[in-house]
Amino acid sequence: MLESPLTLPCGATLPNRLAKAAMTEGLATPDGVPTAELERLYGLWSDGGAGLLITGNVIVDRDHLERPGNVVIDRVPDAAMATALAGWARAGTRGGNHLWAQISHGGRQVQKTVNPAPKSASDVQLALPGGQFGKPVPLTRDEIADLVRRWAIAAKACQDAGFTGVQIHAAHGYLVSQFLSPRSNHRTDDNGGTLENRARFLLEIVAAVRAAVGPAFPVAVKLNSADFQKGGFDFADSLAVVKWLEAASVDLIEISGGTYEQPKLLGIEGMEAVEHQNVAPSTAAREAYFVDFAQAMQAEVSIPLMVTGGFRSRAAMVQAIEGGAADVIGLGRPMCVMTDAPRRLIEGLAQLPRYEDRLEVIPKWLGFLKRFQVVKAINGFAGMAWYYQQLWTLGQKGRTDEAAVPFKTFLALDKRNKAILAARAR
Repeated sequence: MLESPLTLPCGATLPNRLAKAAMTEGLATPDGVPTAELERLYGLWSDGGAGLLITGNVIVDRDHLERPGNVVIDRVPDAAMATALAGWARAGTRGGNHLWAQISHGGRQVQKTVNPAPKSASDVQLALPGGQFGKPVPLTRDEIADLVRRWAIAAKACQDAGFTGVQIHAAHGYLVSQFLSPRSNHRTDDNGGTLENRARFLLEIVAAVRAAVGPAFPVAVKLNSADFQKGGFDFADSLAVVKWLEAASVDLIEISGGTYEQPKLLGIEGMEAVEHQNVAPSTAAREAYFVDFAQAMQAEVSIPLMVTGGFRSRAAMVQAIEGGAADVIGLGRPMCVMTDAPRRLIEGLAQLPRYEDRLEVIPKWLGFLKRFQVVKAINGFAGMAWYYQQLWTLGQKGRTDEAAVPFKTFLALDKRNKAILAARAR
């Protein structure tokens, strides 16, 4: 079943049901240009057997990076940028797979070191300790219209470069997600208030992108099943938006969830209790975080769904597809280490390795501290840095560094980020 092709509504066909989900790489130049390191990394993934590779955040405004080292397309590319994009696309499709660019904007989830006064739907600041994120400035109507155009420009640039599709990032608390959530969108104009108004920005982006790339080019959306925060974007909202996206000619919806304040996708709790949704938990959901949300959506829509988050066993992946919960399985962290995980799974590998349990900064003899939220957060983000280190090493050297120490990789990541920001300032 994993090896079965999938034909999308636009007519394009994915060669199998396994996808490399978007993971932030941080391997672009300080000016946001793709590099040889990105080509090396995506060449390895393309050789690895996935039917679809989705890039990390390609940013439409260089002042709103998700992290230093993002690729940036915020204008029609010049010759050098077009050449770099084409090189990335060639490497990422050399195995006969699809390669889709994930197009995004950080909004208020941009650290002060990048932008102390980021733009967002409203002036609602992230409720996180440490003061790493500034108070956002609400976007004007003209700025919103300009961003819609930028999404279309970026999508067309990627199509021209040889990418085979695009994904609009409307999840995880980034800008489009900030418009969708009533917690972060307090606008009183036609981009705020009702869900229809809050979804207007996303639907305008979809329409502009579709007009730019034509009817036969895959256009996908990554959407939260819920924010998992009280008073936030919930499952009922998500289902309604999915129906609108289906009507708007979107080809694939990737179901995810959470924000920086409530990072559900990371398997750790945020700064407040998780707001539970009206979706019954299943046995499969113990491994795959969002299967039940996708299953509930499949009863209401016919658009293909991709489910990412937590999958490790082949049996759970096959069950999700055969049971009708998912059309595509997204793999993230395992492919930071096992770049050919899709091929191995198709050939019969039963279980992908799970590294999370040995990536905790707090030693076992201090295990009693793990009940504290701050300790859970430290372990979670140090673990993320370890995976980022694997991507960096794959890009630089074509191999992984499984012996890397999580706390040291966290420090190394911070050092690289500061160096990139310093180079941008020059």
